[in-house]
Amino acid sequence: MTKPIKRPVFHHALLKTSRMDEMIDWYKKAVGIEAVFQAPGIAFLSNDGANHRISMVGNPEFRDNPDFRKFAGLHHLAFEYVSVDDLLDSWQRMHDDYGFEPHVAVHHGMTLSFYYVDPDGNSVELQADAFGDWNKSKAWMSTSAEFKADPIGKFVVPAKMVEARAKGVKTEELLRRAYAGEYAPAKPYDYRVDLPAVAP
Repeated sequence: MTKPIKRPVFHHALLKTSRMDEMIDWYKKAVGIEAVFQAPGIAFLSNDGANHRISMVGNPEFRDNPDFRKFAGLHHLAFEYVSVDDLLDSWQRMHDDYGFEPHVAVHHGMTLSFYYVDPDGNSVELQADAFGDWNKSKAWMSTSAEFKADPIGKFVVPAKMVEARAKGVKTEELLRRAYAGEYAPAKPYDYRVDLPAVAP
């Protein structure tokens, strides 16, 4: 008889970099991550109670691969906010304080997701559950005709959403309008290729 699967919780990712200090600084600014331990060539970073959520191995001899987008592999890391308001507030803070802008922003239906690029060119998703409840968003994702027809969702401009919120549009209505395409960019993104070049 097959034994039941014990389901572990995803804990951390390890990134290789030739820009250790720049990478740590970017993640600190973006998601409030701090070094729990750092030594030459290695760092363990966390933004919650875990001992680390991202590890970094640094070596100045690591080389960028300008063609990495043409190969199979990891597309992005993701961080989740408690609410859509927290995500929009974070967009505003990063925009105002550091000039950070998403390379892609999309309402997937079950999440509102803004994708940024770290100094090594990795895509980093900052998201919030559109239902405020994993059970509801999971059920919607598995049964929705809309999601089946369009599993990517509707591209959005975060600034338009923040502006609408400032005018009094509540979260549920804001998300409805975003999914209806009201806050769409002038030119659609191509999520497969719309990533800036790796930092020089």
